[in-house]
Amino acid sequence: MISLHRKVHISTVGARVCALLVAALLLLQPIAPLQAEVAADGAPPQDLQIVILDGEGALNNIQARTAREPIVQVQDHNHKPVAGASVLFAIHGGSEGAAGTFANGATSLSVTTGTDGIAHGAGLVPNATKGSWQITVSASLGALTASVIINEMNFTPLAPPPAQSPQSPTTVSKPFHWPFPKPITIGGGIIIVGTIIAITVVLNNGNSSTKITPGNPVVGPPASSGITFRL
Repeated sequence: MISLHRKVHISTVGARVCALLVAALLLLQPIAPLQAEVAADGAPPQDLQIVILDGEGALNNIQARTAREPIVQVQDHNHKPVAGASVLFAIHGGSEGAAGTFANGATSLSVTTGTDGIAHGAGLVPNATKGSWQITVSASLGALTASVIINEMNFTPLAPPPAQSPQSPTTVSKPFHWPFPKPITIGGGIIIVGTIIAITVVLNNGNSSTKITPGNPVVGPPASSGITFRL
C-alpha cells in the first residue's frame, strides 16, 4: 500500500509540473513576436543614402561674405534617419578659383549625425572669386558608405545706378522793363486788338536792335507814349 501511494503521489507531482510548463509556454507565446519585432527595428542598416536638405544650387554673395551652409540627412534603406554616422564635408574649388572655407580657413569638416540623422556644414564662407564650385559629402557607418555632391556658386551683386540730382529749369521768367526813353519803331510785328497771341517783335533803338519774345501778351492800341507802330 505504501508503494502504491508513493507512485500515485509522484504521478500527481509530475502532472502538476507538466501543467505549469504548458502554462508558461502559453504565456510566453505572445511575447515572442514582440521580441522579434524589436530586434528587427534595432538591427543595423543594410544601406546608407544621403539626402540634401539645403545648399544645392546656392548663390553666395561675395561682398556680404555670406554662404548657404550645406545640410544633409543620412538615411537607411527604409528612409529612416541614421544616428551615429560620420559625415565629411570636403570643398573642391572651381576651375576659375572660386571656392569657400569652413571655420579657420579649413577646406573640410567632419560631423557626426544625431538621432535625426542630420549633419550641418556650419561656418561656410565664400572666397572673393566669382564662379561655381562643389562640396563632396561622404557618410560612413561601419562598412557602409555613401556620398553626394553639392553645387554652389559665388557671385557679386550688380551695383545700383547712381542717383541723379534734379535738373534746374532752363527757362526763367523775368519781368520786362521798358528800357528806352525815346520813341521806338516796332517793325515786322502784327498787332491784333483784344486778342491774346504770342508774337516776336524787333525793337529798333537808334543804331541797335533788340529781339523780344513775350509769353502771352495782350496787345491793344498803342498808348500815347510817343511810340510809332510801323506795319
